[in-house]
Amino acid sequence: MADRPPGDFGRNLREARERRGVSLRQIANATKIGMSALEALERNDISRLPGGIFSRAFVRSYAIEVGLDPEATIQEFIAQFPHDSVTAGHPTSTQSEDHQAVDSDRRAATTFVRLIALSVPIAAAMLYFGTAGRRATPPAQPGVTATAPAETPVASVDALPPPVEPAAAVPVPAAVPIPRSAVAPAAAAIVPTDRLTVGLSATGECWVSATVDGEKRVERLLQPGEQVAMEVRRELVLIAGDPAALAITLNGAQAKPLGEPGKRVTARLNLTNFKDYVANR
Repeated sequence: MADRPPGDFGRNLREARERRGVSLRQIANATKIGMSALEALERNDISRLPGGIFSRAFVRSYAIEVGLDPEATIQEFIAQFPHDSVTAGHPTSTQSEDHQAVDSDRRAATTFVRLIALSVPIAAAMLYFGTAGRRATPPAQPGVTATAPAETPVASVDALPPPVEPAAAVPVPAAVPIPRSAVAPAAAAIVPTDRLTVGLSATGECWVSATVDGEKRVERLLQPGEQVAMEVRRELVLIAGDPAALAITLNGAQAKPLGEPGKRVTARLNLTNFKDYVANR
């Protein structure tokens, strides 16, 4: 890979696009990536890219649209640009460490001041109550003998009231069985019929566009582990760049994969047809 002359990567992308018969405008509309960034990719001008994981996401989306293997294309991109494609758009470690050191010193000083502010009123309260306790104890006077409290007379057995007879036990009626048909169904079994709850969970990097009831809700690259929840009243138009990297739930039920790995797919779901997408039906 290192023996290839400069410009191979961008030329390979352009040739794959031309073989596919796809224009840059079509790729821009499908991926929502600006035309200037796509043109920069084909010119090997990585200075126009955002850097880091976002540059790799642009390369992945471009590769999917022109029919290239996304992972192999990303590896070729990193091999040709081993520094800029990884570090562009990210601060250096020295700057990060300096900021972290300043933040750590600031937090330590703030904690010390708060501890002092709390200890002053606590010490004052302990001193006040200790002094008040000493003042409340009267000093012993000479010649005065403390007397024991008078004993409480004990009542004789004859003076006690007669024991109370226990009340007669009241019979408890037997429980009447309730028919099973009279028991209301559990609340968990009630599924709303006026809306569709959709959950998206990315198992890998996946570009997603979601339009709910005519309003754009999501249009970006989801990272692994990221989740999105939506409520649909009429219709959901869902576009996934890599259906295999997206897990979907419909009203809590697991949905079937929308398409094949690496192939962009568009799905329209509503209250009438969403059950056709539920798995194990």
